Amino acid sequence: MLDKNIVSSTIEAMGLGDFSQATIRDIQTLSRQLEEKTGEPIIHLEMGVPGLKPSEIALRAEQEALQNGCATQYPPNGGIPRIKKAASEFVKAFIGVDIDPLCCVPTTGSMQGTFATFTAIYHAMGLSSLSLGEGRGEVLLIQPGFPVQTTQCDVIGLGHVGLDIHDYRGEALIQKLDEMLSEGNINSIVYSNPNNPSWVCFTEEELKGIGELATKYDVLVLEDLAYFAMDFRKDLSHPYQAPYQATVARYTDNYVLWISGSKAFSYAGQRIGVTCISNKLYHRVYPALQEKFGVGEFGNFFTNRLMYTLSSGTTHSVQIAMAALMEAACDGSFNFLNDVKEYGRRARFMKDVLLQNGFYLVYDNDMGEALADGFYFTVCYPGMTGLELTRALMYYGIAVFPLDTMGSTQQGVRICTSFFSQAQQPLFQERIRAFAADNKI
Repeated sequence: MLDKNIVSSTIEAMGLGDFSQATIRDIQTLSRQLEEKTGEPIIHLEMGVPGLKPSEIALRAEQEALQNGCATQYPPNGGIPRIKKAASEFVKAFIGVDIDPLCCVPTTGSMQGTFATFTAIYHAMGLSSLSLGEGRGEVLLIQPGFPVQTTQCDVIGLGHVGLDIHDYRGEALIQKLDEMLSEGNINSIVYSNPNNPSWVCFTEEELKGIGELATKYDVLVLEDLAYFAMDFRKDLSHPYQAPYQATVARYTDNYVLWISGSKAFSYAGQRIGVTCISNKLYHRVYPALQEKFGVGEFGNFFTNRLMYTLSSGTTHSVQIAMAALMEAACDGSFNFLNDVKEYGRRARFMKDVLLQNGFYLVYDNDMGEALADGFYFTVCYPGMTGLELTRALMYYGIAVFPLDTMGSTQQGVRICTSFFSQAQQPLFQERIRAFAADNKI
C-alpha cells in the first residue's frame, strides 16, 4: 500500500474530490505524481493506449515514403488512391461487404472521422437553422461508450441520449431501440463493437435488428470498429473467408464504419483511421447540404468541405503506412491479430486474480456466453461504488477509470490491459490481495 497521507494530499491538491469529475487524463496525472512522490510504481490500467510495438511493414513503408519526398506534397482531401483502394479491399476481405474506394476516406485517427461524421449529420439534418431540441437533433449513444464522442456532440451542438445495454440484449435491445426511434428525434445510432469498455460484442442477430430499424426509421448507424476483429473467441484473421467481423453493414445501407489504425494495428501515435461510408449514403443528396454549401452529396460534403476545412486531408506518409498494412493483411502475408492477442492473455490473468479476491465482473456475459478476453473489461467490489473503488485502488498503486463517466448505469471501473506487463504480475497479485485483506466482504 502506498503512503496514505501522500495519496490523500495529492488527490486534494489536484481537486479531484470523489473522482466524479475526473477525466482519464486527470487520473493519469495523479498516477504520475504519486510515482514521483512515493518512489513506487503505479500499475496503469486507466489509459486505453496501445502498448505493443507496431509492425515493421508500417514503419518501413512510412520511412520510404518520406525519403521519396511525399512530405513536400499535400495529400488529396479524400485520401491518396492507394489507401482508398486498400481500405476498400480490407473491408471486403475482413468484413465481407463491398464499399467503393471512393467512399473510403482516411482521417487523422478515427477521432477526426467521428467528429467529421457528426458534423456532416448536423448539417445534413439542417440543425444549424433549428433550436436545440427541434427536428431530428439527437444522436443515440449505445452505452457505456467512449466519452469523447459525447463531448464531440456537445462541441458541435448535437443533442444526444444514451442507452445502457446492461439490461438490453437480444430482442430486448431491438424492442427498446424501436421504442426510442419511434419518437422521431433520433438521427443516428452510435456504438463500438467490441464495446469500450464492457467488451460485449453484438451478435449478427442484434446487428440485423439494428440495421432493419435504421432502414425503417431512416436513421444512420455509426459503427466504431476501433477494436477491429478483436473478439478473440473467433478467428477473424483470415482474409476473404468466414467468420468475418460482425457488422450492421450487411443489413442496411444507412451506415458509416470507422476503422482505426490505433489498436488492431498498434499505430496510434501516427493518428490514422479510415471512415467508410456506404455507397448509397455517400451519394445520397441532402437538401440542407445543397442549400447551404452547394454540395448535396453526403460523401462529397464529408470529403471536400469537412476534411478540407478540418485538416486539408490526412498526413501523406501515414496513409502509405496504413495502406501497406491493409494490403499485407489482405494478401495473407501479415496476420495483424497475432500480436494483439497479447491483450487477451493479460486480461485473462487479471480477471483470474480479481475474481479470486472478491471482485466481480460488471458486464459479465455476452448473451449467456462468456465475454472475450481483450483490451478492456469491467469489475466492481462488493459494497463500493465505482467512484469509491477508483479512489480506494489508488492507495494500493492501481489506477483505473470509473464507469460513471462512460454512460453506464452500473457501478464499477474499467480495466485496460494495454500497459500491463508480465513483469507486473506478481506486484498486481500482491496489491490486490492486500486490498482484499483490508476490505473484507
